[in-house]
Amino acid sequence: MSPRDQISISSQSILWVGGVGVGLLTLAFVLGVQVGKQSAALRRPMQKGVEEELKDLPEPLVDQLKIFEGDGPDKLVPTAKVDATAPREAPKPEATQAEKPAAAESWTLQLLATTDATEAKRVADKAKAAGFTTTTLKEKGQLKVRLAKSADRAAMDKAAEKLKRAGLKPFAVKVG
Repeated sequence: MSPRDQISISSQSILWVGGVGVGLLTLAFVLGVQVGKQSAALRRPMQKGVEEELKDLPEPLVDQLKIFEGDGPDKLVPTAKVDATAPREAPKPEATQAEKPAAAESWTLQLLATTDATEAKRVADKAKAAGFTTTTLKEKGQLKVRLAKSADRAAMDKAAEKLKRAGLKPFAVKVG
């Protein structure tokens, strides 16, 4: 063989080719990660526009308070206003169910039962922002955030729908 037919590779050439190879692999990895992030972003639900956010706002306060007004059997029984941040002991039952007539049943909505006072205050504030007055009872070691007003079951069901739209999870509780 002639010297022209032979290929000689120096250690410098091997290092240079290795460095270029590592650089290309790094570039391919970084580009792959970026493509993965973009495809994940495309799979996420689109963010709402301003118009859609306005549609999700709760009804005006006047409309929310209409359920607490009226002259018929849906009329709510007013109760004393209580500071939602100060827990109080639950009232003792005045009479047994057998002693009370069925028409006198009244209901309220309970929004939360927790031992965490901070969470109870947060839920009470959220309900207040939605236009509802709350009270916090301390019963059996738990703080129970409830609506301060009570009414018949139908009125409470209407109020529950409005509270659900405000992001709360109310449930009816018999109080009378």
